[in-house]
Amino acid sequence: MKAPVTDPSGRHRRAVPLLAGAVALALGLAGAAVVTVSAPFAGPDRRPAPGAPATAAGPVPSPGAPGIGDPLMPLAGNGGYTVRRYTLDFDWRAPRTPFEAGATISATATQALSRFDLDFAGNTLHRVTVDGAPAAAARHGDELVVTPAKPIPPGRAFTVRVTYTADPTQGRHRDDAIQDYGWVPTPDGTVVCAQPDGARMIFPANDHPSLRAPITFRVTTPPGVSAVANGRLVGTERHPDGRTRWTYDSEQPIAAQLVQLAIGKFTFVDGEGPRGLPVRDVVPDGLVADTEEYRSLTPDHLAWLEQRLGPYPFPRYGVLVGDTDLPVALETQSLAVVPRDVLLGDRVDAERDLVHELTHHWTGDSVAIRRWSDLWLSEGHARYYERLYSDEHGGAELESVMRSAYERHDQWRHDEGAPAEPTDATLFKVMRYDGSALVLFALREKVGEETFGRIERAWVTAYRGRAAGTRDFIALASRVAGEDLGPFLHPWLYGAHTPPMPGHPDWQVDPVED
Repeated sequence: MKAPVTDPSGRHRRAVPLLAGAVALALGLAGAAVVTVSAPFAGPDRRPAPGAPATAAGPVPSPGAPGIGDPLMPLAGNGGYTVRRYTLDFDWRAPRTPFEAGATISATATQALSRFDLDFAGNTLHRVTVDGAPAAAARHGDELVVTPAKPIPPGRAFTVRVTYTADPTQGRHRDDAIQDYGWVPTPDGTVVCAQPDGARMIFPANDHPSLRAPITFRVTTPPGVSAVANGRLVGTERHPDGRTRWTYDSEQPIAAQLVQLAIGKFTFVDGEGPRGLPVRDVVPDGLVADTEEYRSLTPDHLAWLEQRLGPYPFPRYGVLVGDTDLPVALETQSLAVVPRDVLLGDRVDAERDLVHELTHHWTGDSVAIRRWSDLWLSEGHARYYERLYSDEHGGAELESVMRSAYERHDQWRHDEGAPAEPTDATLFKVMRYDGSALVLFALREKVGEETFGRIERAWVTAYRGRAAGTRDFIALASRVAGEDLGPFLHPWLYGAHTPPMPGHPDWQVDPVED
């Protein structure tokens, strides 16, 4: 996600994230839409709730944990199971109009389950079944607590079906770069901005960035209205009443916060990137010509990043032009949302946003963060390469921008926490962007440009398709560099004060103001 930034000149600018998505499930209606998600990349962060001691008949069933234990968002994700696939059905009707929806979740129990939670907020709940049998369901805040008719043994595959009415006007607000998120209405449809925890307003999910699964989307729309989602268009089916069902497959596992689903009157613009990579832009009909100049730069951006980070990690890419006024762009997997105003404005600013969201596909989408406190790895990398590209293509000089960030770093530490020590409230503040890019710049100055390049390529290669965190990055960087970089990186990432910048003894940090 691209946050608002302040250039060295003091000029503020905006970027805009949208998650595309009107998601409607026709529960029992012809042409219902379905989203499918598979087992997430859990790793050590996915801890089932402790079960009772085993007996001769097997473990005693107990509740799955209501969260995976992320300190910043303790109830994000859920324990006791892994998701193998989500199937979501959406029966979209009209802008700002509730519609019928449903989610089928294929999962596997990791403990003997007496009950389990789903992350699900808002929307009118209708019915919940487990393996076809009615299940009890209770709502506690963002938690949907499901009690099946019979306990689920460990290792058993099971299927949950949730039917509900979705409300495409529902949203939330954060006092950081995210601002308004959730369902985002457009003139003729909707987009979805799910980061950080907005997916649960769209469908019941295992909502944490480290947890991923494949998704199949089946969305039914009125005549003249299109649907688009992450991944590949599997097919369309015209119904006798003129409505169309669109089926998409995400092709690879995806975190809930990176789900993309949009409804509107769109033009699909097909192109080609390096090595024949399919590039598909999705553009509101009236914005095709006016946004073409900057959208057409995507193959160049792909080639530039591949020189530094290796092959693009997904089967396809594209830009969804968001016809909204949101303040940020968003790296939704394989189809990044970029606001129309970005693509209608200054070329240097537009390319910064485009390169930023594309970089996330290596760092943030493919290499997922293990915990929310690792967000600096995602946003810091995206901001670093955005700034590096801009330096080489008519924008501000990288060293000048980094010096400006260095001067303000102690103030950011005071106000927003060190790069790897955010709070929930300061998660998407400037420290996770320019402040974290400065850490990478300091590492480059410490080890040299050639070694830094090897660290970066090793990072996105070793953890491709996996979740990784700050400790993983420090350990990998140390192996590649042939020296223990922990004593160097720890003060940068966790210290109360900004360390000296290698090679720049004249750089000074401004005094902190309360």
